[in-house]
Amino acid sequence: MNIYLRNHSYNYAVEQMLFSLFPGEKPVYPEGEPAEGEDYLISALDSKALTSHALLCISGKTAEGSAEFDSILAGGSVEQKLVRLSFYRAAVKLLNSSPPWGSVTGVHPAKLAARYMIKSGCNEACAAEYLQNVYSVSPDKAMLAAAAASAGIRVDNSLQPEEVSLYVGIPFCPTRCSYCSFVSQSVDKSLLLVEPYLEALYKEIIAVGHLVREQCLRVISVYIGGGTPTTLSAEQLNKLMSVLSESLDLSSCREYTVEAGRPDTITERKLRVISNGGASRISINPQSMNDAVLRAIGRLHTGQDIVDSYKLAQSVFNGAVNMDLIAGLPSDTTEGFIKSLDSVIALKPENITVHTLTSKRGSNLTEEGHYAYESGTAAEMVDYSKAALTEAGYKPYYLYRQKQSAGGLENVGWCKPGYESIYNIIMMEELQSVLSLGAGGVTKLVNKATGKIERLNNKKYPREYIESIEDIIKSKLNMNEFFSGIKKHLQEA
Repeated sequence: MNIYLRNHSYNYAVEQMLFSLFPGEKPVYPEGEPAEGEDYLISALDSKALTSHALLCISGKTAEGSAEFDSILAGGSVEQKLVRLSFYRAAVKLLNSSPPWGSVTGVHPAKLAARYMIKSGCNEACAAEYLQNVYSVSPDKAMLAAAAASAGIRVDNSLQPEEVSLYVGIPFCPTRCSYCSFVSQSVDKSLLLVEPYLEALYKEIIAVGHLVREQCLRVISVYIGGGTPTTLSAEQLNKLMSVLSESLDLSSCREYTVEAGRPDTITERKLRVISNGGASRISINPQSMNDAVLRAIGRLHTGQDIVDSYKLAQSVFNGAVNMDLIAGLPSDTTEGFIKSLDSVIALKPENITVHTLTSKRGSNLTEEGHYAYESGTAAEMVDYSKAALTEAGYKPYYLYRQKQSAGGLENVGWCKPGYESIYNIIMMEELQSVLSLGAGGVTKLVNKATGKIERLNNKKYPREYIESIEDIIKSKLNMNEFFSGIKKHLQEA
């Protein structure tokens, strides 16, 4: 879509709304005026009057939308909110239906509800009403965001300034799923990199352990993710978890998760290593229980393999289990998804996470042009998951959205009461500093006093990570200045 900005340069705000309302569209910024026959948006802002106007033309049909300042919009960038809102109001006049998330863009919709709840002291119902009135969010999505916000507030209230969380990345998988855009590499193509990668990772763990002790920090959650960490052998997993426990004091750890991931990598021996290593939570991620769908996304296991792995975990692992499903996978149907979800619910894991398929740059599905937006089907799947999981006694505790997701839908973590994943809430709501180790790791340094978040990026690919490990460690040691500043502020407060 051709986009013409008038009296502002908030292209990011416009693009957020574009991706949400018109998935698959790409923004183009030509000069001059729109030509006859083109699809375009003219977005204009009056900064003095705090008003915004949008003129949208699609397939020869035009619509206009306006937004003006209201005290309820105060906070953050008001001008960007106005730009998004005027675009949204023009777009809904041309769309057949209103998007379920209304004019909300961005990854963290629950943050909007949480901020309002904290600021006004209101409950979930009041926050949901706020989202409906201000952002045109549907009642179901508004209540979902409010419930996740409430869970986030409870966790936030339990956190202490000296606490941090830890992420450890293992970027290897048995095969690469067609929808995946992570930097994970299949082991058959990168077998020679695994040991050098682990040796580099141990160095980073030890260095971060020194920093944590020096700053008197306490690690309260650990998440070993990937990739598929159980691609490693039992011996490699054992050493990794041993290095972690020897380098860091984990006595204050409230949650320790290992992504066991795919059943074709799960063995009794590995589960015993994970359990003995101190983990309290694992993920076994089917994505689908339909064998044909599993083959279509490049998985080499069956639905029965997933059931067998879960039962094995029940007999060996003494902790919580999460299981992931994806709505909108290639060749899946609403009926197929319903059967998959019902099968997973019947297993009674403590956590079930329902993702919506997202078109990710770099995934085979997107690069080969096989991705198609089945937003109606995905919406049916997501709607069913809400009803079925609620009936089964699960509660929503965190959610996030991604660009280019089918129907602009969300990813939701559901749990049995008392089994909220602390790490997931902390990470998604950005409540605490998270130290990320390994290839592709993004450390988030959260300064609650200023509201600012600093990010430190590790090299993305295993080979780059191995070659750059000394520089990565130096950058990690620079975090001393950040944590010293936090301590100084607390002492002066």
